[in-house]
Amino acid sequence: MGAVLALLSSVLWGSADFIGGVSSRRAAPLAVYGVSQAFGALVLAAMATVTGSWSAPVGYWTWGVAASLVGMLGMWAFYRALAIGPMGIVSPLVAVAVIVPVAFALLFRGEMPHGAQVLGMIIAVAGILLASGPELVGAQSARPIVLGSLAAVTFGVFYIVVAEGSRISPIMTMVAMRMTTMALFIPILLVFRGFGGVRRVDLPRLALLGAFDASANVMFGYASTQGLLSTTSVLGSLYPVVTAILAAIILKERLRAVQYAGVAATLAGIVLISW
Repeated sequence: MGAVLALLSSVLWGSADFIGGVSSRRAAPLAVYGVSQAFGALVLAAMATVTGSWSAPVGYWTWGVAASLVGMLGMWAFYRALAIGPMGIVSPLVAVAVIVPVAFALLFRGEMPHGAQVLGMIIAVAGILLASGPELVGAQSARPIVLGSLAAVTFGVFYIVVAEGSRISPIMTMVAMRMTTMALFIPILLVFRGFGGVRRVDLPRLALLGAFDASANVMFGYASTQGLLSTTSVLGSLYPVVTAILAAIILKERLRAVQYAGVAATLAGIVLISW
């Protein structure tokens, strides 16, 4: 069940990132993130009410605040990179974030995945890198790559803090994260006296983004409590492949043969990890 939840989180995260990337070409990335987080907060509040999670021990607050801080920095860098660079480059590049939680799980949690899972993890990560390799070599600007790398590091830390907070309560960790983000975002709106170019017509799309992102976070949180963080993180990090595929289908971004091979390798890695 943990593997299924982690894979579903990847699908939702990948779809949310595609929506966020498109939206960030029309409005400020921080505004896109903040408004979508507000919609996500409503979804999480409903989840907490339905599941009775409001009574969970308050230890989740530390992890929720940390998740908010690294999440805001990471999403700003990611959306900005998506706005100025091809999604087929930026999104797969961010997938290396998985190295951070995997290293944490092996070094500090003492996790020991079995041989097939280790092989699957290597193949999956290699597949994601193959999906971006040809484009990275010919990139005209280093800026989206630098921003993507910053996003990768912060996303890697985000996996860890979400997993740690989820030991107490996956849903309430996300609620605490959204409440912190809103507390930080409202003063920003007051300072800039606007929504960073976000228009009323953009709200349905940002509401969908927020719902997808919030649901993905909760799914990953639950998945991390039902399996090894090392393998769960790899399965949860496959969202860039989803974003790249959506960009190819909807935006007609061209993928090369080796990139399709990377997608195939990623799928093979999923099979080995989940076996």
